[in-house]
Amino acid sequence: MRRITWVIALVVCVSVFLGGCGKKDAAGVVQDLEHMAGSLKSYQGTGKMMLNTGQTPQEYDVEVWYQDPDFYRISLTNEKKDITQIVLRNKDGVFVLTPHLNKSFRFQSNWPDSQGQVYLYQTLIQSIIADKDRQFVVDEEKDAYVFDVLANYQNSSLSRQKIWLDRSNYAPQHVEVSDVNANVIVAVDFAQFEFDLSFEKDSFDMKRNMTSFNLQTVPTLTEEEGVALNGTEDDKASQPAVGKEQEDFGILEFTYVPEGVQLKDISEIKLGEGEKSAVLLRYSGLYNYTILETRPEDRTVFVQPGTILDLGYTVGILTGDAIQTLTWMDNGVEFRLSAEDLPQAEMIQIAQSVQGQIGK
Repeated sequence: MRRITWVIALVVCVSVFLGGCGKKDAAGVVQDLEHMAGSLKSYQGTGKMMLNTGQTPQEYDVEVWYQDPDFYRISLTNEKKDITQIVLRNKDGVFVLTPHLNKSFRFQSNWPDSQGQVYLYQTLIQSIIADKDRQFVVDEEKDAYVFDVLANYQNSSLSRQKIWLDRSNYAPQHVEVSDVNANVIVAVDFAQFEFDLSFEKDSFDMKRNMTSFNLQTVPTLTEEEGVALNGTEDDKASQPAVGKEQEDFGILEFTYVPEGVQLKDISEIKLGEGEKSAVLLRYSGLYNYTILETRPEDRTVFVQPGTILDLGYTVGILTGDAIQTLTWMDNGVEFRLSAEDLPQAEMIQIAQSVQGQIGK
């Protein structure tokens, strides 16, 4: 009798397996993702991001760390320009760091709770959970679950996104974010993604990240090896000099101008007692705004209220009330876009249109 029962059970299992046993449907996967969202402790991922927001596609290396409850470290590197920017959140606030320029911004913000980025795992799974009209397929070739859901990013031109999740552990494999015409604007390929890692105690420390030039691993530094935040003369002497070629970055023009707006004039101005040169572009029409371009030399930390805006290839800091200013760095040049009536979506599109440009 036992043998007959065992044979029947075996036949049933084989039949179920041949019929597709082990394949979860969308509801089952979403249920698992909801559980992961509530129990996520840490993760670390690396990959490549391709942006099609400028005249030519731009590729960036992405590294993202997360540690419960709200510590983040995101590194964005443009290999061609050898420039890295780090977004850091720890107990002291949110920092935007450009280590090779000794440039940092610090401010109080709930980022990324109010807005996420395409390379953050929480952002991806929450977009899947939130979209009740989600589309779902299984990619047998990549051994992945694929969700097609609404995109919920600051850039309003981003409409939908496809997310490939590994079937074994739901780690992200690939993400494609498209506009309303189904053109892929942002694509991220994750080469590696691991959960439940243990980070070193000071991995999310601002000073350590500012003084670590091997940004792939962020090596441990002793206090003697680190560079003081205020910077001594010896510290400054050890930094790469800003040569004439870097100082004369030329004029970086923007390929996107809002409809009903035109470039009014371009002028060179002097900033401060040192008579450091800067370029001022003024635009007028339906919206009136200015863009200040300069190459910062000093190591400074700005403590101010602000909002992080995701520009894709970097992040910007939006400050001000009546007159808002969006500040960001690209290729060693600092940009400040100031306006009284320019919508945030337009600000983002303008800022994205300068990436990869060469000064004239």
